[in-house]
Amino acid sequence: MKHIRNFCIIAHIDHGKSTLADRLLDETATVTKREAQAQLLDSMDLERERGITIKSHAIQMEYTYEGQEYILNLIDTPGHVDFSYEVSRSIAACEGALLVVDAAQSIQAQTISNLYLALENDLEIIPVLNKVDLPSANPEEVTDDIVDLLGCDADEVIPASAKTGIGITEILEAVIQRIPAPKGKEDAPLRALIFDSVYNPFRGVETYFRVMDGVIKKGQKIQFVATKGKYSADEVGTLKLEQVVKKEIKTGDVGYLITGIKDAREVKVGDTITDANNPTQEIIGGFEDVKPMVFAGIYPVDTEDYEDLRSSMEKLQLNDASLVFEPESSAALGFGFRCGFLGMLHLEIIQERLEREFDMTVITTVPNVSYHAFTNKNPDEIILVNNPTDLPDPSSMNRVEEPFIKATIITKSDFVGNIMSLCIEKRGEILNQTYLTTERVELTFDMPLAEIVFDFYDRLKTVSKGYASFDYSPIGLRASKLVKVDVLLNGSEVDALSALLHQDNAFSIGKKMCEKLKELIPRQQFDIPIQAAIGAKIIARETVKALRKDVTAKCYGGDISRKRKLLEKQKKGKKRMRQVGNVEIPQEAFMAVLKLND
Repeated sequence: MKHIRNFCIIAHIDHGKSTLADRLLDETATVTKREAQAQLLDSMDLERERGITIKSHAIQMEYTYEGQEYILNLIDTPGHVDFSYEVSRSIAACEGALLVVDAAQSIQAQTISNLYLALENDLEIIPVLNKVDLPSANPEEVTDDIVDLLGCDADEVIPASAKTGIGITEILEAVIQRIPAPKGKEDAPLRALIFDSVYNPFRGVETYFRVMDGVIKKGQKIQFVATKGKYSADEVGTLKLEQVVKKEIKTGDVGYLITGIKDAREVKVGDTITDANNPTQEIIGGFEDVKPMVFAGIYPVDTEDYEDLRSSMEKLQLNDASLVFEPESSAALGFGFRCGFLGMLHLEIIQERLEREFDMTVITTVPNVSYHAFTNKNPDEIILVNNPTDLPDPSSMNRVEEPFIKATIITKSDFVGNIMSLCIEKRGEILNQTYLTTERVELTFDMPLAEIVFDFYDRLKTVSKGYASFDYSPIGLRASKLVKVDVLLNGSEVDALSALLHQDNAFSIGKKMCEKLKELIPRQQFDIPIQAAIGAKIIARETVKALRKDVTAKCYGGDISRKRKLLEKQKKGKKRMRQVGNVEIPQEAFMAVLKLND
């Protein structure tokens, strides 16, 4: 056990985590020249296309240091704020972390938030200054920033370049010297923490775990504490590039387990695995339940696919424990699911994965956040509003509270004005402005979460020319003047397009929604009125003009009354058509509402 080291790599987006992981795998000869490729641990096509890490990946390396063989378990983590739950799970399975900072970009918002996550779990932090070979690198200044942040000595910061291979040996030596060996009792009853799982269509659920105490052996009868299920360990092994089958996994090590479970609901991330015949009395504290930030409805395009969509979502939830969903139905779209996500990128990725991995074409409704409503009749009773349709009648309502966040933005001093005006437009209040250096400023705002859900991140990148980093944490709920804006098509309400908006913005957003829908809804043989309404009051209207069929084409000459007769007949037909005609809403219309500022 004293020759095992478990560590993860944490950093802001694009600071070189995946490249560093590639170099460590090369240095320890874990992968052959033939297997080597860039971003080796990013196994999903989606990760490669977008150049981001979405999933944590565990891999075992072997390294000889001073004549002694060491086993190093590395977990590469995502850097985007929407996948911070992945990072917190990886951290729980480790004793140390490499904190990677880009020498050209210095410390960013997500670096700080991931660092705090690691410090809360008492991890040993090894600071790594990456990309020192870049012409724009500023190693001395950034080293000073790291020293200020961590309170370490400047010589503890390892200068490295994952691209050229500088400093890789020093990093491996630091991992062995500075990160403590796992603690645990090999003779105690088995206690292992599940930190990830994945669904394999041929072998069932593959569970990834870290052994805290005891030993897990092939063929052993095991039990999952939370779900109380008992199974036989059909196969255990360690995670190299391919899975390596072993007879047993000992205390402190990381491995995988196959029990032949086919039902995705029987495995819970954060659960404890123990011996069924000699169960442990100390359950490992799992991870705190994920708090979704953004809610959206996901519906199958064909209502018959509802059950297939349910099983796809359950399998996806195995691999991404931060996805939360419950069934709901909509008058416009039929049966589907109300899903909770950690952010807009998370929603986009889930939608893509459903289409790629499970071949499910889905419709996503307008995302919103979760509100608390209070009525006059019962001012203390909280009514949870995840969907605008759950909002009580305005006449009986006392108040609505919406979630607020504390947003931290680190940017260059040139862009402070643009960023402030963006945040004030989004109903933000500035709390603090700190100059970290003469060039870099940290701004702190209180903002409503609903305002950052749609396009805030994209617009922040635009106004700061890509130089702003953004991180947020929830700070509770505050009372707010919110109104429900409904969209009516041809006089009937479309519940999937309803939105809860602040009273001051309701008119302008309602008008923009109508204009956008007018562009996207195909023309019919009758006029289609598109209206935005607050209660019974219409606040905006656009009309999709009818396609006129030329019914008088066959009249060549003759009395005018013959033409009039045909036109009157057409008029009656149009009136009847407007009463029974259905308006098809294309999928783009649901998503276009998010991009109202484009």
